[in-house]
Amino acid sequence: MELKKSLKTYDVFSLAAGAMISSGLFILPSVAYKEAGSWAILSYFLAGILMIPALISQLELATALPKAGGTYFYIERILGSSSGMAAGFANWFSIALKSALALVGIGFFANLIFPNLTPFQLKLISAGACVLFSLINIFSAESAGHSQGILVVVLLIILTQFVLVGYREADLNLIVQGAQVFDWGSIISVTGMVFISYGGLTKVASVAEEVKDPGKSLVRGSFIAFLIVQSLYVLIVTIISGVLSGEEFSLSLAPLSDAAQKIFTNPIIKWTEVILLSLAAIIAFITTANAGIMAASRVPLAMSRDKMLPKVMGRVSKRGTPVNSILFTSIFILILIFALDLKDLAKIASLFMLLLFILVNISVIVIRKTNMSNYRPTFKSPFFPLLQIIGVIFYTVLILNMGIKPIITAIIFLFVSVLWYYIFVNKHVNRTSALVYMIERVAKKEILTSMEDLEEELLGILLERDEVKEDRFSNIIRQSIVLDFNKELNRDELFSEISKEVSKRWSIDADKFMKKLNIRENDSETLVYPGVAVPHAIPHVIVEGENIFDILLVRDKNGIIWNDEGTIVHTVFCLIGSKDERDFHLKALMSIAQILQSPGFIEDWENAETPEELRTVMLLAKRRFLEV
Repeated sequence: MELKKSLKTYDVFSLAAGAMISSGLFILPSVAYKEAGSWAILSYFLAGILMIPALISQLELATALPKAGGTYFYIERILGSSSGMAAGFANWFSIALKSALALVGIGFFANLIFPNLTPFQLKLISAGACVLFSLINIFSAESAGHSQGILVVVLLIILTQFVLVGYREADLNLIVQGAQVFDWGSIISVTGMVFISYGGLTKVASVAEEVKDPGKSLVRGSFIAFLIVQSLYVLIVTIISGVLSGEEFSLSLAPLSDAAQKIFTNPIIKWTEVILLSLAAIIAFITTANAGIMAASRVPLAMSRDKMLPKVMGRVSKRGTPVNSILFTSIFILILIFALDLKDLAKIASLFMLLLFILVNISVIVIRKTNMSNYRPTFKSPFFPLLQIIGVIFYTVLILNMGIKPIITAIIFLFVSVLWYYIFVNKHVNRTSALVYMIERVAKKEILTSMEDLEEELLGILLERDEVKEDRFSNIIRQSIVLDFNKELNRDELFSEISKEVSKRWSIDADKFMKKLNIRENDSETLVYPGVAVPHAIPHVIVEGENIFDILLVRDKNGIIWNDEGTIVHTVFCLIGSKDERDFHLKALMSIAQILQSPGFIEDWENAETPEELRTVMLLAKRRFLEV
């Protein structure tokens, strides 16, 4: 069964925002301050700015290939199956780890409200929350998205009121005192550590297959979430730095709550604010955990579809949710809950995200350079490829400044992933990546590798993305002959070329067919003017036989001289059909007429660079579904 498309812009925003606001705001600021002092404010700002290349590249790929698995799917199809395997495991691990941290945070902040809870009871609270969110996700992605939206609104309201009150109490002198020692190495190291705070922003790509109109919803929801959360991070860390002393901030386990106790002097208001911020923290961890389980579970689903993992992981319930993948992810998260070291695991999770972002940026460069006709993102990265190159450089610098332990952990993890691929997966998977095609093109070698399978898969994704129904007309266009000329022809020369192609496919005498074309055109010209001055031609003839129907697509950029008056035609749709196909013949003519009137069709047709792209333009054009 297919995943259900039920998520809209607001759902994307709430998933992205909810996935970002958690440990990065309620726990990590004190860890960051301990290493970099008030310069942690700069680290948070830099981490957000450095997210931009990854965000933009991810959105381009997600709007072109809105499939479950997100980062894994792009990297596997573009850079190859072994890279995809490593990326899939890394993507799944990093999201699951961030969710585990959030669930532990739920137990930690529950202890602030109920201080008599034992460590085991706190673990039970975290585990219980994991089970609850797993059940919500199993029940419905739409329900998970809606519940996420409600919680995110409450969270943002609480945080906004803290900013509006807290900025007036912040002491600039405290901020300056905390920033007396400038250490660029510490700032970069902390930037890499808090990078996980923004990592949830790009994880919505993992649920892109379930988003309605991803070209708009993914882009709008993600950018709005980024702007709001980036602003909150910087403002709140600044306020805390101006309210708590350096020692208080460094030792605080709940810096927002501790800051609130100093900002509010009235005992009742102080107590209310502390409870309110503790509630906000719990909500933040809930939204991160919920979004994380939803996004992480789509990675094993996508890998199972590609035979990277056992088939059972790809099972989708009648409700349109990947049940086994959710259960598998949740069990892994439950294991992580009982063995976490906050600082090291935050760095490891950030490192995996940075590795993935490097591969994502490289993927955009590769897929663009292949000039594949069916790669048609609705959002394109500006400043290509400069933005991607800058991203790769900065992400590499961040990784190198994280220390040896996270790097060794990542190397071991990636080695195991690649080993799994070569031992268990390689014999089942035989896909050619876009990278291979690009290398062959750059080397100007004879193209030995066929990209038809990948082009066909991309086309299927486009049709699914744009919710284009496929009917008999679509199937005929998929198999149609496409003639793309770059020389001036007259009508007889064109008819001769068409007749040769028809003769090859249908075993019809070429001379007889050409004669039929001329007789039909001489009786009544088939020129049409679809709202523009330049006409199109739709010659159509009846041939002997049964169950014969075909459409030839023709474009000539230099123009075809159509008649004695010198009328120039650039586009021709030639229809052939036997007598028993007359009804469908008329319906096909109606479909072509609708396509010619479709907004943007003529421009897309004229700008298409390959015959395959011409076919894609026809298939994606808006028209009514053809009942047969």
